[in-house]
Amino acid sequence: MSRPEVTTLGETMASLHGQGPLRMGGALSLSVAGAEANVAIGLARLGHAARYAGVVGDDEFGLLVTRTLRAEGVDTAVRVDPGRPTGLIVQENRIAGITRVHYYRDGSAGATLSAADASAALADPPRLLHVTGITPALGPAPRAAVEHAVRLARDAGVRVSLDVNHRARLWDAETAAPVLAGLLPYTDLLFASGDELALVGGREAVAAAGVGELVVKHGADGAEAVAGGETVRLPARRVQAVSTVGAGDAFVAGYLSGVLDGLPAAGRLGRAVTVGAFAVAAHGDWHGLPTRAELALLDLGDGSTVR
Repeated sequence: MSRPEVTTLGETMASLHGQGPLRMGGALSLSVAGAEANVAIGLARLGHAARYAGVVGDDEFGLLVTRTLRAEGVDTAVRVDPGRPTGLIVQENRIAGITRVHYYRDGSAGATLSAADASAALADPPRLLHVTGITPALGPAPRAAVEHAVRLARDAGVRVSLDVNHRARLWDAETAAPVLAGLLPYTDLLFASGDELALVGGREAVAAAGVGELVVKHGADGAEAVAGGETVRLPARRVQAVSTVGAGDAFVAGYLSGVLDGLPAAGRLGRAVTVGAFAVAAHGDWHGLPTRAELALLDLGDGSTVR
């Protein structure tokens, strides 16, 4: 790959997905999952040069991660740790609309992500670096990796995108808040839900840190983008919801695609809610994400058959 447009940095795990209570047994489907990988795949499907950086184990799950990303057109800057396993996430659709998630990532290869990995990933600087609040929650080394990455990006003139993406199962709000707030001075574009925005100090703190663009995700109620003194709001696209897993990452991929294409705020947000709708209307973390040619499919809206 030539110089990537976007580099993402984080942990990607093997993913097992089953229907109904796991205790009842039954079939599980195997894939991969991880916020940063989801965004990279979403961008690649939209025609952008995307690179993913992370660490996997020297095992079949690690091979699955790299093989899947490469098959989706994502360039990989992946280090293999022979002493630790690739992490695992198990998802169960407990009842319609409710998915329970079980992590098996303690001591995983992804938890060894380091500042050196960040340096290697950014040796060929992209136009944009995307990180999330999940990675710093994995331990001291991944936290240092993200902090080093955003500093390197700032020094190289690379725009930094941060999705707060707070996972209470990984760290509590009191621990997360100062770490995430410490990333704001290096952040050009911030994604957050209403609760996550409060976690980093609210709109005034975000503005005071110099964040130039704020995107607030309101789920089924749509989203808003604040940039250059302008606020744009759009409702969510109405689709038959199948699963919300990965919808936030899909939204981010759509928005970043609009940024890379130089769209105005309304265009960026419009692409974001469209890509997010594809994720909500399909099973899987990233499987239903659209190609650029498919973006217009939702505009049919009448059950039409495309021939």
